[in-house]
Amino acid sequence: MATAAAQHTARTPAHDARGGAPDTDAHQRAFDAAIAADERIEPRDWMPDAYRATLIRQIAQHAHSEIIGMQPEANWITRAPSLRRKAILMAKVQDEAGHGLYLYSAAETLGVSRDELLDKLHSGRQKYSSIFNYPTLTWADVGAIGWLVDGAAITNQVPLCRCSYGPYARAMVRICKEESFHQRQGYELLLALSRGTPEQHAMAQDAVNRWWWPSLMMFGPPDDESEHSAQSMAWKIKRHSNDELRQRFVDICVPQAESLGLTLPDPDLKWNEERGHYDFGPIDWDEFWQVIKGNGPCNEQRMAQRRRAHDEGAWVREAAAAYAAKHTHDKEARRG
Repeated sequence: MATAAAQHTARTPAHDARGGAPDTDAHQRAFDAAIAADERIEPRDWMPDAYRATLIRQIAQHAHSEIIGMQPEANWITRAPSLRRKAILMAKVQDEAGHGLYLYSAAETLGVSRDELLDKLHSGRQKYSSIFNYPTLTWADVGAIGWLVDGAAITNQVPLCRCSYGPYARAMVRICKEESFHQRQGYELLLALSRGTPEQHAMAQDAVNRWWWPSLMMFGPPDDESEHSAQSMAWKIKRHSNDELRQRFVDICVPQAESLGLTLPDPDLKWNEERGHYDFGPIDWDEFWQVIKGNGPCNEQRMAQRRRAHDEGAWVREAAAAYAAKHTHDKEARRG
């Protein structure tokens, strides 16, 4: 097997024998061979512009989702029913902030600045997951988000640990470990409510009823309507299609719901012996596209809060930049 250094050299732009411009065809062949061999593409390797653009779009959307996703649950930190629950929820929200930072850093290795990505988020030119435009109406919603939303995220993100782009894949290893904890925390919270008073059980069931279908939408549109899925799979950025991942998620959730003593709100949900999977009912894709277009229950609220937080944090960024500049100046002065 070739060493990492040898692989990198093979994919680094080189001039032709006459000292002219890099041989783009040769680079493309080397890139294609690396993808076919399941090798990792690293930041200094040559890559097609479309591959780079796809990664920036996907990683940015993922990072934005982590940052926006802090809002629905942070809304319940001060109202958590016990000190233990408050500590768990605070830790989870902090984890999500960290995930956003990992992912913005991964995107920066592709030559885009974090300021540019945030500007695109705030101006509406980049999206985040539609799931975070739904409100958290009760404490049980925190459990439903952990079990269903983080469960869907894990189903989607574990294959990304084998993404063809190295920095993204490595970031996902840690993120998935923490998301697995979040999913278990949500499941445990719902279990406690389900086994509590009749009112608590009803609150847990209501939360599952409201979050089930939006969670299925998290995997994106059907494969035949997905604009980017096929190419992302060909480049091994993604390893499975939207519909494959959605089916996997349904198959996982049905027995878990039975253990929780809760019902999934789908009368068409049943085991299909011939397929070896659960059949499930039609998804309201009109709702999905309306939320994507900015017409969800909380789109305006989420973005207004994000812009406000960014503006209010300007002094922190300015102070950090000034400190870094002073540190660099002092270091250079000592050398002189």
